[in-house]
Amino acid sequence: MSATSKLLVTSTAIHDVLVIEPRVFGDERGWFTESFNAQDFAVATGLNVEFVQDNHSFSRQWTLRGLHYQLEQTQGKLVRVVAGSVFDVAVDIRKDSPTYGRWAGVELSAQNHKQMWVPPGLAHGFLVLSEPAEFLYKTTDYYHPQSEACLAWNDPTVGIEWSLPQGILPNMNAKDSAGLSWDAAPKF
Repeated sequence: MSATSKLLVTSTAIHDVLVIEPRVFGDERGWFTESFNAQDFAVATGLNVEFVQDNHSFSRQWTLRGLHYQLEQTQGKLVRVVAGSVFDVAVDIRKDSPTYGRWAGVELSAQNHKQMWVPPGLAHGFLVLSEPAEFLYKTTDYYHPQSEACLAWNDPTVGIEWSLPQGILPNMNAKDSAGLSWDAAPKF
């Protein structure tokens, strides 16, 4: 990050899934960061997006949420953690993408201030590493439950390397536990 840059942007295994690190200013009193600025986001990422909804979730350790996506009103997501830490994952389900079938994951935490941009057309989920975690995300379209789909978190074709300790199974709701296999899941 240069002295004039406000964001450090890094690509992942999926070229348009981005890790975004804002500048954090700290002293003996604590710290300050600008968590989102539309102009800086556009300059740093080359994306001009409009966010229409903010979501906030609280989860206990080893909770796994996802891998969710919507077939209609597809959502781009800018995600971050404000308490605790999670392992955040995106899976490319866009058939015409050069990274189709790949996944990218990064640890997001209140300490590292990292954010992840997940473009529309990807399945998204996270595993809570800390006890507990609070997860915030902005979306580019509204929640559309009629077209929501869920890819199985442990599908062997995708092969996500979750940060689960040996012998620990994730805490999941019924919908996420019934996620579809890679072969059965609808794609874009």
